[in-house]
Amino acid sequence: MIETHLDKSRQAIKLGLIKIIPELFPGESFRTLFSIGKGVYCELAKTSISKREIARLSVALKEWAEKGNLIHFLFKKNYYYYRVGDIIVKTIHPVELDPRKVADYRLIPFSPGFIIDFEYKKEDEGKPYSLPKKLSEAYWVRQKWLTNLGLEMSYEVNSYISSGRSGELINTGEAIHHKQLSTIGDMITEQRRNLRIVLISGPSASGKTIVARRLLSYLRISGLKPRLLKLDNYFLDIEQRPCDEQGNIDFDSLKALDLALLQEHVEALLEGKQIETPIFDYVAGKRSNLTQPMHLGKDELLVIKGIHALNPNLLAVDNHNILFKIYLSSLFGVNVDRMNRVPSTEARLIRRMVRGDMFRGVSPEQTFAMWPNIRKGEINNVFKFQEDCDVIFNSSLIYELNALRPYAEAALNKIPDDSPHYEIKIRLLDLLAFFEPLKTATVPPSSVLREYIGGSTFATEETIKMY
Repeated sequence: MIETHLDKSRQAIKLGLIKIIPELFPGESFRTLFSIGKGVYCELAKTSISKREIARLSVALKEWAEKGNLIHFLFKKNYYYYRVGDIIVKTIHPVELDPRKVADYRLIPFSPGFIIDFEYKKEDEGKPYSLPKKLSEAYWVRQKWLTNLGLEMSYEVNSYISSGRSGELINTGEAIHHKQLSTIGDMITEQRRNLRIVLISGPSASGKTIVARRLLSYLRISGLKPRLLKLDNYFLDIEQRPCDEQGNIDFDSLKALDLALLQEHVEALLEGKQIETPIFDYVAGKRSNLTQPMHLGKDELLVIKGIHALNPNLLAVDNHNILFKIYLSSLFGVNVDRMNRVPSTEARLIRRMVRGDMFRGVSPEQTFAMWPNIRKGEINNVFKFQEDCDVIFNSSLIYELNALRPYAEAALNKIPDDSPHYEIKIRLLDLLAFFEPLKTATVPPSSVLREYIGGSTFATEETIKMY
């Protein structure tokens, strides 16, 4: 799998749109906002675009590519500089120079703009596009906040820091999280009579640990009594784990969990019985001899956290009305400029790299080596269930790349020039350079960011040997 932002042919489509849109729609320009599914949502900068206009744009774009008008690379200085016809374009990722090599795609109307669908194949002509409605709504909510705050671009965030308003920036980001958690807490409270289990899932580095514990606090304030059960403690021993098609241990498979024991324990808890929850020893790579007693009273909620929490095969529960499902992800929204978005996957990779380097004994190079398998696991085990949730929590923070920059640069600079991961190092350093460093002393100890830089009141920093 190659990430959309790293696929040179997909980047070429963006340059084609930058050239053609002003020709078709005088006075307009291209704007890219966020990824959605396996595509990217884009707009015209000033006005909405109709279905008929999108059809015209699609035809013109394909005609441009088929003519073989080459894209010319000029030089690289922070950005990559290209010439497309008589237009100079700056991109933060390299581009395929021959548009005729562009992979299949289609433009999908999505008012007020359109989605470039990269999952499309020519043999799927006429096949309807399946929009991830809940995820797209989460993106729109985020975009509305950023627009209202005037914090859509990195230079707008940077201006807060350079003008001495870092505290205001941090408080604004934390207020957004507070509002989301408060809303979710109210939703759960309103359904308290039927609910017995709250499920929290999300991809790597989405902030599951702190968000889950903060949610527990909100629920307690509302008079509820939540009890947290971590799926990680139900891991099978290393030698019992399944392997992938390459013969490597599949850490992210649902079959890596002791499902029988988990389902037995959840059933017992719902019946009011006491269980002995396992404790997984990450250093040894197997279940500890120690256990933790747990009991769920009639007026208590069971909160289950882990990447498989939304998988319908996780629990043997007949009455799904007792479940409340939360999908958690870091949908980063502050872009470099109108033509260059910051992929959420890059922000999560930086989070994970910093945490691994500081607290888990995992070097940046080890993180990069594991990342393709982590992404594969997310696609197979997390993303496919995101639309089954009751609510999405966006754990990104408007100031996070500014705050993470000093930690990330320190970690990245440990990578030598002859490393096979040198290109990733340069790519992330280039990205971080667009974000003014932010001092983190005033970041609240309850912040999601503290899960990655330390000092949290909810998550204890651990040094974990990766097996």
